[in-house]
Amino acid sequence: MSFEIERKFLVRGDDWRKLTQRHIKIRQAYLASNSKNSIRVRIKDDKTATLTVKSKPSSLRRLELEYPVPLLEAEAMMQLRQGAVIEKIRHVVPWDDLEWEVDVFLGSNAGLIIAEIELDSEHQQFRMPAWIGREITGQLQYYNSALVTQPYCSWAREDAELQQLA
Repeated sequence: MSFEIERKFLVRGDDWRKLTQRHIKIRQAYLASNSKNSIRVRIKDDKTATLTVKSKPSSLRRLELEYPVPLLEAEAMMQLRQGAVIEKIRHVVPWDDLEWEVDVFLGSNAGLIIAEIELDSEHQQFRMPAWIGREITGQLQYYNSALVTQPYCSWAREDAELQQLA
């Protein structure tokens, strides 16, 4: 059984861009999402696809089960989605011995930039880059499963301005 231990942060400035090692174009859609779990289909660079089941975050650690699926089937599952398709460019940014994933959202979530770091334990210590802003771990409105029905463009202006000041 696989678990994910992840922390999420808003991003300040563009200094992270010069450190980017690679980037991945991601399209994902949610087939189901409720108070206990979410089921999503994700397509990376229009080449590979996965089906993922995740428990809802109640702490830093949550269940994550991921399975490869044929690309054609993933495209068909996208049509069965709830809400909009999430589109983003994920930038992989090495920092110390870890990798940050900086997601630059597109479409109705354009303007939102979130950095995530996966850890080996809930208590793992790490050094934060200067371009990391306010922590948003556990704030459900920032999770992709929420952005499909409440996109960033629909947030109150004050919320969007706060994100920019992260």
